[in-house]
Amino acid sequence: MNAKEFSSAAREMIDYIVDYHDNIRSRRPLAAVQPGYLRSLLPSSAPDLPQTFEEVMADVERVIQPGMTHWTSPQFHAYFPSCSSFPSMLADMLCGALTCIGFTWEASPACTELEVVMMDWLAKLLGLPEHFLATAPGSGGGVIQGSASEATLVALLAAKQRALRSCTTVQQKAQQTLLLVAYASEMSHSSVERAGMLVGVQLRLLPADPHHALRGSVLRAAMEEDCQRGLLPFAVVVTLGTTSTCAFDNLREIGDVCYSFPDVWIHVDAAYAGASFVCEELRAPMEGIEVVDSFNFNPHKWLLVNFDCSAMWIRKSEEVVDAFHVDPVYLRHQHQTDPMAPDYRHWQLPLGRRFRSLKLWFVMRMYGKAGLQDHIRKHVALARQFEQLVRADSRFEIICPVRLGLVCFRVKVSKYDLNAFNARLVKRINEDGAIHLVASEVAGVYFLRLAVCSRFTESEDMVFAWKAVERLTSQLLKEEDK
Repeated sequence: MNAKEFSSAAREMIDYIVDYHDNIRSRRPLAAVQPGYLRSLLPSSAPDLPQTFEEVMADVERVIQPGMTHWTSPQFHAYFPSCSSFPSMLADMLCGALTCIGFTWEASPACTELEVVMMDWLAKLLGLPEHFLATAPGSGGGVIQGSASEATLVALLAAKQRALRSCTTVQQKAQQTLLLVAYASEMSHSSVERAGMLVGVQLRLLPADPHHALRGSVLRAAMEEDCQRGLLPFAVVVTLGTTSTCAFDNLREIGDVCYSFPDVWIHVDAAYAGASFVCEELRAPMEGIEVVDSFNFNPHKWLLVNFDCSAMWIRKSEEVVDAFHVDPVYLRHQHQTDPMAPDYRHWQLPLGRRFRSLKLWFVMRMYGKAGLQDHIRKHVALARQFEQLVRADSRFEIICPVRLGLVCFRVKVSKYDLNAFNARLVKRINEDGAIHLVASEVAGVYFLRLAVCSRFTESEDMVFAWKAVERLTSQLLKEEDK
């Protein structure tokens, strides 16, 4: 493909993308295929001779689209948002064209420096403490990780390094590692438990209160108990916006507890809910944020930036750099000790990194603070609309307070086991295909989760989703009566 052919093909691709989004409501949100569907649609080996762009694009509809679950569909209500936007897509195109691998400042100065500035912009939009800014006194700053899972792992590895800093031998480190204990709520994401496994430390998942939040009193009792057993508390993962119910751990209380344990690293996982902090009226869960060592949220969830873009801020960057520092000759350069030229390879697990800050730059400039706030507030209002539809039907109940863009509800009338009935309802909804949502279970209660996910979602889509739930619930209840 030469430049002229590329220009023509690129125009066709843009037209395809625009048409895809314009007609997204006509596509079933959840793919209706079986495992292995794709192999029979493709040859057993790569072609010997080049094929045309037109031939490849013809197979997008034939091969790819049948197996797509459409996360941008207004009828997609599963998990949490995976939002995108046209400005972000344009930035991704430019990223692909520039093809830099920004592991050091010298490898691409603009890639590094734009990320430094964009993370400061974003921190200010969220109202984060000044010590997380690269321009503030100290060594704080931000970095773009691939996912919240990576950010949690990086935080726990840095916390472990802090806890072992007094050890002078490998044997001492091995012995002390056996004593280290990290803490998180039982409601925290599974990636937190996985991070504990990968770091090789004990992780205690502590019981949440009736509102599904981790409280300071529970944390203090666990930490004091472990100290009496000769163990060493070294990290706490605070979740602001849990996956099941969007609950918020009590950050203020947890910070007060950790004041008595000054070496304990506090990491905040706000993967979904963090985006809401661009709205000042939604920042109450951030109370106590000034004491944390690291904070993370995913712009690629709810802030109109396509995957991957996970924003992480670190209070003292040297604690992460010390944990990851390996400096072969071929990666050294004359500016690597300059604080204006951070080598982000020392702030993350991989070596290579894409020019992901372009997406933040395009989105924050082309939406502005007001546009991003409008997007968040609209989704919050749509969730409230769906809540009212649920409450108007006596067969249903809201199982926890509606927080941000997530509604948790279930059918409360059935001749049989309520959990089993609601499980059948989720299965029936996803088989029906009008909408897609998933379930969760907390304290033995199985329920449906409806998240407002798409930037295309409107009020009529909430009504559409409710009518689908209502229709299929009536079907199942009628079947029970037979």
